[in-house]
Amino acid sequence: MAILTEEQARTLLTKALSYSKAEQCELNLSGGDSSNIRYARNSVSTSGGISRNSLVVSSAFGKKLGTATINEFDDASLEKAVRRSEELAQLAPENPEFMPFLGPQSYGAPTPTFVPATAAITPKQRADMVQQSLQVGKDSNLTAAGFLESSAGFSAIMNSKGLFAYNTATDVNFSVTMRTADGKGSGYATKAFNDVAKMDTLTFSKVAAKKASGSVNTKALEPGKYTVILEPAAGIVLLEQLYGSLDARSADEGRSFLSKPGGKTRLGEKLVDERVNIYSDPANPELPTSRWNGDGRVQEKVSWIEKGVIKNLSYSRYWAEKKGVKAISGPDGIIMEGGTQSLEDLIKGTEKGILVTRLWYIRPVDPQTLLYTGLTRDGTFYIENGQIKFPVKNFRFNESPVIMLNNLEALGKTERTVSGESGQNALIPPMKIRDFTFSSLSDAV
Repeated sequence: MAILTEEQARTLLTKALSYSKAEQCELNLSGGDSSNIRYARNSVSTSGGISRNSLVVSSAFGKKLGTATINEFDDASLEKAVRRSEELAQLAPENPEFMPFLGPQSYGAPTPTFVPATAAITPKQRADMVQQSLQVGKDSNLTAAGFLESSAGFSAIMNSKGLFAYNTATDVNFSVTMRTADGKGSGYATKAFNDVAKMDTLTFSKVAAKKASGSVNTKALEPGKYTVILEPAAGIVLLEQLYGSLDARSADEGRSFLSKPGGKTRLGEKLVDERVNIYSDPANPELPTSRWNGDGRVQEKVSWIEKGVIKNLSYSRYWAEKKGVKAISGPDGIIMEGGTQSLEDLIKGTEKGILVTRLWYIRPVDPQTLLYTGLTRDGTFYIENGQIKFPVKNFRFNESPVIMLNNLEALGKTERTVSGESGQNALIPPMKIRDFTFSSLSDAV
């Protein structure tokens, strides 16, 4: 299904809503197209595309809620989905935490989440972008493996209370791993943007190739505490564990690193280094996001951590009403303020340390302290007297982003990066951290 315009979406949703006999009815419509190329061992292995569309119908009688999903939009199918959601609602038990659907909201000006050039990417353009990456691998006598995906889509919501919202978005996502012929050296790069004009697969592949060529003949260092420089692609996978855990209910109920005895929380407390400022802003031109979230709430600029102090927690509508506070949606499109130094500047200013390209296989150890474990990968290097001296064998780490941000030494320039774990985008600076804990060595390359 092609991307529906706002008026086409409104017409379809109005038609579906006209069939409703429930006390309340809400409709979520989404759809779009995505295409990709995957390559491995210096050759394209798969290429394909998918069009998807979906309508979710939620009907409520009192506190009884039923939901049905459909991807056919003729009149009979629409009515069938509405009837099915009503049948399920009548059969469902009452949900004590059910909240009535929202009425009309004021979302402000649309954000630039949709770039026509990205939506218009052709198969040849994707092939040319991948060819550039493959050529870098071949010219460098390396083996390239990667994935390029572009997408364009829309989403809309309408309900019986008069709420309506519509948004379109585009995305192009690229990741590549380069390996030496003997399999002993590896490099990695990943990027994602709304605007395809910013996606330079040639440059990003050269970065991965340089790391791969420079990472052969690794030396083993003793596990322990080291000063590290985390590149943005490494830092984001730990930071997202922190800003993804800013839920008020978990903190109030004692299930969070923000919990205190007696049902109190650490809201308002200085938790990390005062240079840490983390916020979300749907209007940021480098990381635009939708003005509304999945239940129709307005997405606004929210400061989550300001000068190291926890400034806000996210609230579901139910928990916000229970606590008598504003219902703030969870972070979407995180921005962490950085400094003025480049990654190279951070390296030059390091007497002894380790440069980390990527962290992966992140797993929780202790939710109360936000302790996580994982591995370095695809380019880990020893720094001495401001220069990269030699590649080092990979480590397993045990670290909390809270402790990490208390051991902050320096921040580089903020740049857009994408998490290799969750796929979420964020603006994150490279970070220089002291006393980062490496617990053991890893044989992984």
